[in-house]
Amino acid sequence: MVTIIKNRSVIGTTKIRRQALDIIEAGIEVVLPDRLVKTAVRFDEKRRILFVHGDEFQIGDGRIFVVGGGKAGGAMAVALEEILGPENIAAGVVSSKSAGCAAKKIDVIEAGHPIPDARGVHGVKRMFALKTDHDIGEKDLVICLISGGGSALMPMPADGIPLEDKKEITRLLLRCGADIHEINTIRKHISMVKGGLFGKHFEPARVVSLIISDVIGDDMDVIASGPTIADRSTFSDALLVIEKYELRKTIPRNVLDHLEAGARGEIPETPKKLSRTLNFIIGRNKTALEAMKKKATELGFNPVIVTDPLSGDTEKAAVIICKKVFEKRYPGFDVIIAGGETTPSLPEKAGRGGRNQHFTLVSLREMVRSPDGWLVASVGTDGSDYLPETAGAIVDDGTIKLVESPGLDIDSYISGFDSNGFFKKIGGCLIETGPTGTNVGDVMLLMENI
Repeated sequence: MVTIIKNRSVIGTTKIRRQALDIIEAGIEVVLPDRLVKTAVRFDEKRRILFVHGDEFQIGDGRIFVVGGGKAGGAMAVALEEILGPENIAAGVVSSKSAGCAAKKIDVIEAGHPIPDARGVHGVKRMFALKTDHDIGEKDLVICLISGGGSALMPMPADGIPLEDKKEITRLLLRCGADIHEINTIRKHISMVKGGLFGKHFEPARVVSLIISDVIGDDMDVIASGPTIADRSTFSDALLVIEKYELRKTIPRNVLDHLEAGARGEIPETPKKLSRTLNFIIGRNKTALEAMKKKATELGFNPVIVTDPLSGDTEKAAVIICKKVFEKRYPGFDVIIAGGETTPSLPEKAGRGGRNQHFTLVSLREMVRSPDGWLVASVGTDGSDYLPETAGAIVDDGTIKLVESPGLDIDSYISGFDSNGFFKKIGGCLIETGPTGTNVGDVMLLMENI
């Protein structure tokens, strides 16, 4: 097994904690980009045929280009180069959260996440320019590498919308608790890339997208805001999100004017059909959960995967699953595995933390009320739980004893959204992986601690 959790020696203080970390690592390892790409893609150089999940793409005398973006972009690019061979790639540009990968022919550009920046815009311009610079046509194949984070890492605001306005609407949507579907509905309609526009740009070339999903339900038009997916949402849908969160008076005027013009039919809608594009999901949250279940079984446990993904408000999601587990709604199972992506509702003055740390802290509060012993952990598979140095947190019976110490008010840390401050104060709970290079959402683990 690959060592993914860097501070195992600090937090793996008991046998059950070490077992929990083994289970979490198994889930992340199976969705590492190089493994996913090499499992999904094969290239017959002699016959010049690309295979993706068994589907064949004849290259013939055409050329191969590589574009895309996301947190896993760099690692996906390296893996794809190893499969194709750099000599079989005409050119490529991919944006990622971090650069410095070993790609030879594909240029991996570092860009801003979760807030887009000028580096990301520059990267998209270079991707777009490949079409004219190389006269890409219908004989050519464009492979698009898409993963979570692609919305921010591949920014290209629509005409008349400065990048600063796009960054501001992103901040407002994150702050008000909008979910990823709602955020991306806005993003797609103030962009020249998202909502299928990226795929449309490269027509009449064939476009094959390799997608690592970080979205609950794997809606491909939501992953990275669907740059190569025909879009189901409309300008009117985007305005409904603005109304729902009462943002009409606070969003940048340029953004509101653009959305209203689109709703009136003055700006073309996002494409509703892309006949030259095929999209393949090569990794998803379920992939990680199944690997975790397999590892738990190997360790002698009787695990079950919760079929309904965790979503919605972070605190409510934690309370609901803890209630079900502690009330023994999963009889016969001693390891409960769940996945998803919750949405924290931040107070006006929030402390430090991310949804996984917050989920774990709320679970700790619920554990205090349970007569039985449990371990709870929640981790972002990308290694960054909003704070880049922290992937998530783990708590157990030993943590409860620390909580009971005088002067430590767990409720105040929860209400102030300061889970990171709480866990740093007591120590031994924060999980550190560093950037994993992948992103399939979050994984949660509850283990009976007998």
